Amino acid sequence: MAVAGGWLMDLGYPDLAWWPFTIVGTALVFASLRGRSIRGALLIGAVSGFAYYGVLIEWLTVYLGVVPWLALTLAQVFFTALGGVLITLAWRWVPRVWPGVAGRLVLTPAVVAAAWTTREAIASVFPFGGFAWGRLAHSQAEGPLAHWAAWVGFSGLTFLIAWFSAMLVAVAIEREVGMLRRGILVAGASATLLVWPAVPIAVTGTISVAAVQGNSDSGLFAEYERGQILQDHYDGTRALFDQGLELDVVVWPENASDLDPLRSEYAASVLDLVSARLNAPVIVGTITVDGEKSFNSVLLWKAGEGAVDQYDKVHPVPFAEYLPARDFFYPLAPSLFDLVPRDFSFGQRDTVIDLNGVIAGISICYDIVDDDLLARQIDEGAQVLLAPTNNADFGVSDQSVQQLAIARLRAIEAGRSLVNASTVGASAIVLPDGSTLDSLPLFTQGTMVQEVPLSDTVTPAHALGRTLERGIILFALLTLTLGAVLARQRRA
Repeated sequence: MAVAGGWLMDLGYPDLAWWPFTIVGTALVFASLRGRSIRGALLIGAVSGFAYYGVLIEWLTVYLGVVPWLALTLAQVFFTALGGVLITLAWRWVPRVWPGVAGRLVLTPAVVAAAWTTREAIASVFPFGGFAWGRLAHSQAEGPLAHWAAWVGFSGLTFLIAWFSAMLVAVAIEREVGMLRRGILVAGASATLLVWPAVPIAVTGTISVAAVQGNSDSGLFAEYERGQILQDHYDGTRALFDQGLELDVVVWPENASDLDPLRSEYAASVLDLVSARLNAPVIVGTITVDGEKSFNSVLLWKAGEGAVDQYDKVHPVPFAEYLPARDFFYPLAPSLFDLVPRDFSFGQRDTVIDLNGVIAGISICYDIVDDDLLARQIDEGAQVLLAPTNNADFGVSDQSVQQLAIARLRAIEAGRSLVNASTVGASAIVLPDGSTLDSLPLFTQGTMVQEVPLSDTVTPAHALGRTLERGIILFALLTLTLGAVLARQRRA
């Protein structure tokens, strides 16, 4: 049951995006943890976690092979095993301490869901910044529950999905309540989740954006001549030169210039040409150097002025863009960690760029999973979100569409339009309600030119911040602690 549940959960994520399967799979995992011993819960939690993450992040094997995939999967298995214990204890203690229909059908599923959310929240930030990929909320990006992200954020949406899944299990095993009353409970919960209104978003204007997908071979093991990635994105942009467009900004992806225009006169001249021909500043991703530090950066480039603003990636990817505790980890697998020859530094600049009065929040690739980073962008006045990324390392896999799903939920959560510009796709412009304004096929050179809505709406999710997540964690810990104390007193 745990294996089947873990596998079904993955089906809710893009590319398939069969969102109900994640709910069914989660329910199976929860059911498999009922009645287990502590050791049994560790085992079942580990098995379900391996089935879930092993399938979900299979894209890591495309160029990097089995070892990184196995290492990251096992790291998540550690957390799912511990989370399995919390869920087992919730099934065991809550109905005993709070007997009755409400305790069995409402409170127990809530504690189970809170235990799952607690595990997910911790694994999303720990260790080394955590791995926030594969949260239950992400599976609903293309489903009818996505609008909840604007109300309760990612952790809140995860909690709602887990609560409903646990309620399905509780209803299925209930014997003292008739089928009709149980059906009414499930129908009522379903209707509430589905018909709850979306957060109204006030549009304050528009910005004219041209986003470019260069279809450049910019992966880790790609063999290209210096300047080729820059050339690919220039070639993808030239089609716009003679169209008489009135643009506010041109958005190029992460790593779109393999030559740092701050150090390369040739790269600077290319960006000057693009900015001058289109009469608009260019957002361009490149690698910058400041003394002994290297940064994965985005520059705002204006013809004749150069880089007038800069964002340095706040959340470099551990074991990919930097090697934590290098002296410890490198000797364990020198041939593997030779793929991380330098350590990118953590960006310390603000998270927004001023586009002639329009404030744009910037998330480079993996930044998009960071809850705190999105909150910073909105706090710093972001009216639109830009997400330049480089997905070339993952080939034709689900990685790029999974990342776009996360970006889509970010747009909903923040109540902001979002421009996801990738070197190879998936590139799309997403509206604040999560719908797609424009998109490009994978591995195709092209541009998206659109009037993108702006907003300064503060969604309930942003107003709450992490308060709801912390409240859910506190609810789980206090309830389980009280359950343990009362259960022990009853045994005594």
